[in-house]
Amino acid sequence: MDFANTRAFEGKRVFLTGHTGFKGSWLALWLHSLGAEVTGYSLDPPTETNHFTVAGIESVIQRHHVADIRDEETLNAAMQEANPDLVMHLAAQTVVRTGYEIPRETFDVNVMGTIGVLDAIRAMRKPCAALMVTSDKCYENVEQVWGYREEDALGEHDPYGGSKGAAEIAIRSYRHSFFPIDQIENHGVRLASARAGNVIGGGDWTRHALIVDAFKALATEKAIEIRSPQALRPWQHVLQCLSGYLTLAAKLLDSNDPDACSGWNIGPMPGNELPVQEVVQHFIKCWGSGEFIDASDPNQLPEANILRLCIDKAIWKLNWRPCWSTYQSIAKTVDWYQAFLEAPGDIRDVSLSQIRDYEYALNAGKNDQTTVATPV
Repeated sequence: MDFANTRAFEGKRVFLTGHTGFKGSWLALWLHSLGAEVTGYSLDPPTETNHFTVAGIESVIQRHHVADIRDEETLNAAMQEANPDLVMHLAAQTVVRTGYEIPRETFDVNVMGTIGVLDAIRAMRKPCAALMVTSDKCYENVEQVWGYREEDALGEHDPYGGSKGAAEIAIRSYRHSFFPIDQIENHGVRLASARAGNVIGGGDWTRHALIVDAFKALATEKAIEIRSPQALRPWQHVLQCLSGYLTLAAKLLDSNDPDACSGWNIGPMPGNELPVQEVVQHFIKCWGSGEFIDASDPNQLPEANILRLCIDKAIWKLNWRPCWSTYQSIAKTVDWYQAFLEAPGDIRDVSLSQIRDYEYALNAGKNDQTTVATPV
């Protein structure tokens, strides 16, 4: 489904949680450009410098609620006021390493926060589409070399992944208990979840994130320190990830198809999973200078060594395909950060320009990822 050309979001009321975060701020900007009326609900931006602020996202949305996703009364009132056609839930604790530091809060935010949004949808008692975003870390990682499919076992070894697996179970439970797919005509709620691979892009200042560490190091002419040089991840640009969310959301808005009401993997084409070291090397190449050092520590917190996603379901059932290779995604990320350093006041235009670039790639049907990503 080509959401950019079908006007799927024009005039639609969208309730977006986590709109001050990295992905949420990009999504709010894109939804606005597609003609949606966006109500945002989130805590203040998680970092002092952030895409929401530097791109002036507050000025392009209808309402900006600053509140905790676990505040049931405030959340219910905000959603009732917004009266959304579409709910997109992105508010979360998003970092694996932070999950080790605050495990209880990680579970509380990611599981009970999701349940709070689901209960708020129930309380509206009206038809709507709802997309809950979790993570590719929701799967029980057994270090397999092939991609995880949507029907694979949920759960993880670390608190962050465990919280995302638990959130998926909660979503599934609510779908069976309150929004059954064989009764959509009666209750009108089309509920799905999206599990995205590792997202990169300009405007991210998340603590412990690889690309953020790389940008900060190179901007100050320091060496990039990498902890797990051979760890393999399904890297993708933030716009590629969001295009998957929007394609799925458009499907939920457009029909009562019960097949859409399920979990969906959103990731790169096979061959675009790269080790951390190769990602950093290409980032340095695109930046024009710099170096990295191996800062791995045998006592560091454990993370998965191999993670791949199978996106066959999204390709065949949503007619969605990624448009940028990992190398293109890294190059676009470098372009954004260098533009920010040169002219921070123009950064909303830079972000919109990259959105237009991705829409052009979608419309042109470009895809150079049929086999393996090729450096540019």
